[in-house]
Amino acid sequence: MDRQSGYLNMFPSVDPGVMQYGSNAGVQSISPYLNVDPAYLNQDSPQWIFPEGASRQRGRFELAFSQIGGAVMTGAFLGGVQGFYGGYKQMGSLEQKASVRRTQFLNHITKRGAGTANTLGVVAVMYSGFGVLFSWLRGVDDEVNTIAAGTATGLLYKSSGGLRKCGIGGAVGLGLTSIYCLWTSKERLKQMFQV
Repeated sequence: MDRQSGYLNMFPSVDPGVMQYGSNAGVQSISPYLNVDPAYLNQDSPQWIFPEGASRQRGRFELAFSQIGGAVMTGAFLGGVQGFYGGYKQMGSLEQKASVRRTQFLNHITKRGAGTANTLGVVAVMYSGFGVLFSWLRGVDDEVNTIAAGTATGLLYKSSGGLRKCGIGGAVGLGLTSIYCLWTSKERLKQMFQV
């Protein structure tokens, strides 16, 4: 048995089931099952198919899922960092065995991370819910919906603390969403106020 017909080389270098096209210099292969020349496929167009008459961007409801998940993950990270710092600060003053210190340390990180993740997750659910509701009621998705959703979220989140705290929460929501809208809509604002 010669080297070319051995069990390691039992498949030819060119598969007979694959058609080849093009000139001799630039021969390219195509599967017979596709029966399409890849040169006809436009690779510069977007890879997503949008229904007829639909907008070319994701709506508020679709964005809500990534916003909520991002808020929960950010809260878990920030809470974990706070728990790490608090646990480190407290464990430095206690004289305990290493295993007890490690367990207490992990408890600090886990408890603070979960608490902050839940808080930011609830705020994100409220904000997303209000944003979807306002978009549906008004029929348009713009900066007014964002600012109204932020204000309503602050009002609702602090509503159990009394009228004063409710107003402070609404003002914080209004301020944060206004800053966000100003930051993301800089070009649009320049066009609006350009004389």
